[in-house]
Amino acid sequence: CFSDAVGVGHRGRRLPFGGPVVFLSSPGIVMKATCHTRDMAEPFVPDDFEAPSGLQRPGMRLEPLGPEHNERDHEAWSSSIDHIRATPGFQMSDAEGDPEARWPRPMSLEENLGDLQRHAADFAARRGFTYSVLDPDTDEVIGCVYIYPSKDDDHDARVESWVRASRAELDTALWHAVSDWLDSDWPFSRVDYRGG
Repeated sequence: CFSDAVGVGHRGRRLPFGGPVVFLSSPGIVMKATCHTRDMAEPFVPDDFEAPSGLQRPGMRLEPLGPEHNERDHEAWSSSIDHIRATPGFQMSDAEGDPEARWPRPMSLEENLGDLQRHAADFAARRGFTYSVLDPDTDEVIGCVYIYPSKDDDHDARVESWVRASRAELDTALWHAVSDWLDSDWPFSRVDYRGG
């Protein structure tokens, strides 16, 4: 399931939770989210599934997103807001209809770090899987891939990805690489991943 409220998860992105959530998005600011759930008794991935530790393809390397990516991640997306918003299939949180609150939006490094910590916790708890897309030669963050439960009953998973504007030529290559990876290494039969 996902929450539609701003501030939940990665930069206001929708992340899985099991009901109303109250959390601190930054010091002194409390936000509340209501979660629309599918059957939470059903795990997102089978108990015996081991999430891949990454993916290597020409021009890109994926590894689980974590706090160690904070500065590079923040620089990548904050320099590419318009490009990310134009990425096919990329769904921004509508933040209760407030376009100023949608991600991507300006955020501090501290807020970004909190989002990366939540993504790492989701990965460890198997609630969702987020990967940083890195340049294999420089370790520059060039994008991100989000794999989370679908909000609808027609799909097992919802996948979104973006690349920074300066590496826009990799949008389609990333979509193809991740699509093939989902088919070969993940336990989903009905994935909602638009783009390419």
